[in-house]
Amino acid sequence: MNTKKHTLAVPHMQRNILAGALVLTPVLVTWVVFNYLFDKLYELGKPWLPVVFKLIYQVSPDLAGWLFTPWVDYALAVVLSVALLYGLGWATTRVLGKQILTWFDAQLDRIPLVKSVYGSTKLLLEALQTKPEGAERVVLIDFPSSEMKTIGFVTRVLDDENTGAQLAAVYVPTSPNPTSGYMEIVPLDKVTPTDWTMDEAMRFLITGGATAPDSIPFMKAKGWRDLLR
Repeated sequence: MNTKKHTLAVPHMQRNILAGALVLTPVLVTWVVFNYLFDKLYELGKPWLPVVFKLIYQVSPDLAGWLFTPWVDYALAVVLSVALLYGLGWATTRVLGKQILTWFDAQLDRIPLVKSVYGSTKLLLEALQTKPEGAERVVLIDFPSSEMKTIGFVTRVLDDENTGAQLAAVYVPTSPNPTSGYMEIVPLDKVTPTDWTMDEAMRFLITGGATAPDSIPFMKAKGWRDLLR
């Protein structure tokens, strides 16, 4: 009798543990993402902390002593990083800021290895911020087989130098980390356009498809001429 109860209890425990894991997983994923983000912000703002503490110490030594604690140190570095990012964003909208950014780009352009990484990353971000001519930004393409499709971002439209056919350069991000992926060159008539925004596509990728609009144009109904604007 006891053996039977023990046998029945094992699946019951497994179900409860699995249910608990499913409840906790979104919290853990959120914590990992934000912990990574805040750690990077802390690393960015940490070099400025001695300067800030020195200025505070000149005004109030007692306040500086109170602030010199690990959790305040961490929070202050994050705040400094956010302020720095805001300042950079504000500066790039001004003439002087644009001139400084142009000068900075020119300096990095002189370093061979840095030039290739920095320049390529910047071009990719700029491409994703602007809609390409002749196609929608968020599309579906056949990948990895004709029976399956994946989300892709069209970065530009090219011409086949032999046939004149139009081709789409499509960046296919991985899920749940869209910062890595594949670069595919696809005939434009094989691309299925969507009306999804970049935000909707990114949420779809990061959540593994759990967050998405209610419909998707999986079966293509329009010809390639309907893609052209």
